[in-house]
Amino acid sequence: MRVFLVVMAVFSLLMVSSCKKDDIVDKPIATTNLKLNGTGKYTFNSYAPLADKPIVVFYHIPEGANSDSPLLIVFHGNGRDAMESRDAMIDLSESNDFILVVPEFSSTYYPGSDKYHMGNIFVDGDNPSEATLNDESVWTFSVIEPIFDDFKSRTDLATNIYDVFGHSAGAQVAHRYFFFKPDARVNRVISASAGWYTMPDFEVDFPYGFGFAPISETVLKELFERRLTVIVGANDTDPNSYALRHTAQADEQGLNRVERANYFYNNSRQIALDYGVSFRWQFKAIANAGHDFGATSSTAVALLY
Repeated sequence: MRVFLVVMAVFSLLMVSSCKKDDIVDKPIATTNLKLNGTGKYTFNSYAPLADKPIVVFYHIPEGANSDSPLLIVFHGNGRDAMESRDAMIDLSESNDFILVVPEFSSTYYPGSDKYHMGNIFVDGDNPSEATLNDESVWTFSVIEPIFDDFKSRTDLATNIYDVFGHSAGAQVAHRYFFFKPDARVNRVISASAGWYTMPDFEVDFPYGFGFAPISETVLKELFERRLTVIVGANDTDPNSYALRHTAQADEQGLNRVERANYFYNNSRQIALDYGVSFRWQFKAIANAGHDFGATSSTAVALLY
């Protein structure tokens, strides 16, 4: 009987040891030290000037993220599809260890291109004037930094900078945000497959240039030395693509997104050269890709992380 008990005790000890070993292998200890984890959303309405225009913020925090993880803010397209944009980039977030934040500017509160694409800088962005310049506090662009600060508070994120990526309509938002919020804590901006651009040209009126716009030559010279990347699918050449703007000013930039991306980048480089300042922007055409969020987002993440 005593021998039996001894054998059972040894067997039990071996089983416990085996289970502990398996637990370590099968359930690795999470390294995240953030208050939020995983995939989720919340409503942001604590920026007082736009408190009556709430924004649903979709996010994904990869497994193993920590307070020093990089953060990417993504501007969705004209479909106001923030959730879909986030979901399409979750695997990229996980495999590249960056935090994903996608605020949704709904057509209810931020209707049309005036309120979203052009940032509500003017009452009517297509017909700007000094008299119709909105106060900066109510620009759509002005809510991004408060969203960033709020997200940091919700997560205990320590980083003080973030990157920006926008595709299609979101690319319009991205490059205008780069221009008109020069004091934002943005590290790098990627504008992918924009339908048309605001040129850094004071001889052309907003929204196609800087005429009437609240920006100075001094600021522009500094922006040429910051990190903006223009991406376009090499096959994004359909002049009749859905929602592609065709006005005299837009068509001067080209008849499709590839022509317009090249026009924006090359003319901007020439303007920087004329000013005698460094030009740090980059250009990337994606082979065998059209107007494809998957291709541009994958390329953007490869360039950033």
